[in-house]
Amino acid sequence: MPKTIGIIGGGSWATALLKILQDNEQSICWWMRSKDQINHIINHNKNPNYLSSVSINNNNLSLTDNVNELIQKSEVLLIATPSAFIDDVFKNVNKDQLTNKLIISAVKGIIPQTNQLPAHYFCDKFNIEPSQLLIISGPCHAEEVAMEKLSYLTVACADLNNAEYIANRIQNRYIKPSVSNDLEGVELSSVLKNVYAVAAGVCSGLGYGDNYIAVLIANCIRELEHIVNNIYPNSNSIIDTAYLGDLLVTAYSQHSRNRRFGVMIGKGYSVKASQMEMNMIAEGYYATKCIDILNNQNSIDAPIAKAMHHILYDKIAPKVEIKILSDLMS
Repeated sequence: MPKTIGIIGGGSWATALLKILQDNEQSICWWMRSKDQINHIINHNKNPNYLSSVSINNNNLSLTDNVNELIQKSEVLLIATPSAFIDDVFKNVNKDQLTNKLIISAVKGIIPQTNQLPAHYFCDKFNIEPSQLLIISGPCHAEEVAMEKLSYLTVACADLNNAEYIANRIQNRYIKPSVSNDLEGVELSSVLKNVYAVAAGVCSGLGYGDNYIAVLIANCIRELEHIVNNIYPNSNSIIDTAYLGDLLVTAYSQHSRNRRFGVMIGKGYSVKASQMEMNMIAEGYYATKCIDILNNQNSIDAPIAKAMHHILYDKIAPKVEIKILSDLMS
């Protein structure tokens, strides 16, 4: 077992991962930006903003707002920060600081400043070897981890030995991990499912029923497979839980912030108003723009992803755009 795992991020997914690791008696260093949040956890053993039902054990936990301090203390880094903030968090980190560390991304988005998946970003910026990079994916919601409901995670890495090593660190009575060598396919799929969850939410907000949304999700599955196979032809089967399962839970669950964001857009809220109302990051909003760029670069026809870009960035009325989209689906 590694001496210390460093968690970077202070949100619900970071808190859920903390709970898993603490239940497995793992020593942890936890970085978050807010000093007030750190002080609250020290004094009350609760994260004041996210998953406040989780009881935090401070005995094997050190808290810091200095990311370089966390990196120095940790042999394994688990990154659970929204993709839009990754570049800022790591702006003062030197390449040699990450040498010989395992880097685990629990990020479900694309780095907007460079339009890269997190794995590519860390490889390029910090000269990380592919075997040092891992992805943790679903299907899994942080809220159900907090309630200790049986949940399944996928750990993907080019080196299956490293994937198994981390899977063994997070396995317990309510977490059942599996491993994959398809890091890029799993990572891209975890981004796309957020875009499609926004689409499902938009349709629900407009008043479309279960029958229509079932057809929408079936088309999303085909489109996700089309995009992943065009960009990463050697990816595994899309019917595996890391792809299809993650898409389904994000598109349908009451816990899905991306679906909730889409519902508000469908009901007529602006993007800004929806973000303020939720007070949480919906990765699907940023991912929609990045995926559109990626699809254009690779000449990929993806009408559902394009429709979300029209709604969120081109300001086309959801009612109009979804009517056009509905005529294309079968």
